[in-house]
Amino acid sequence: MNLNNFTTIDLLRHGECEGGEIYRGHTDVALTDSGWRQMRESLSLVERPMPWQRIITSPLQRCQRFSNQLAEEIGIPAEVNSSFREMHFGDWDGRPIQEIWDNYPQHAEQFMLNPAKLSPPNGENMSDFQQRVLAGWQETIKGCDDEYILCVQHGGTIRIILAQVLNMPLNAIGRLHVPYAALSRIRVYHGADSRHPVLVFHNPVTANQ
Repeated sequence: MNLNNFTTIDLLRHGECEGGEIYRGHTDVALTDSGWRQMRESLSLVERPMPWQRIITSPLQRCQRFSNQLAEEIGIPAEVNSSFREMHFGDWDGRPIQEIWDNYPQHAEQFMLNPAKLSPPNGENMSDFQQRVLAGWQETIKGCDDEYILCVQHGGTIRIILAQVLNMPLNAIGRLHVPYAALSRIRVYHGADSRHPVLVFHNPVTANQ
């Protein structure tokens, strides 16, 4: 493995969205004005001029609209990867989190504590979600070579990727704090027949949240 041969991938979660604190999942809502500001503030941590050569985004508008605007500003391509869409929360999707906890406290608690074994009613199975996200992740890291990439995603997808990088069990992903506009950096070293990802930092700009 050549330690001078690596790709840098920044993971940026979307900011605050319309609709309040809900199981957002596939519910396609826009960023609030505050959400746009949060993402801009997180990117103020990144060196200037902004170093990315391309942006990979979830297709949901809370990620894609920001990605498209940023890509146009700095003159790089933005491409959509549907593998990075957030988890589908089934019957809970789009509903207030507090409402679910008030009406289905045991199910909500077990999903939080043991997501690999219990999904929301009619929702996406966590292991299927993991496989989908990691398929997109492997596609990304195998298709890069000495690049600098920004991936604009969701809290759930970023947790899945970080857990993979850190070799954490699936049930532990809830222990990763990924607030709105959290920024993480992964360095992927290139071997002859392998890719070796290393977490450089996670969420420094919102460490007080």
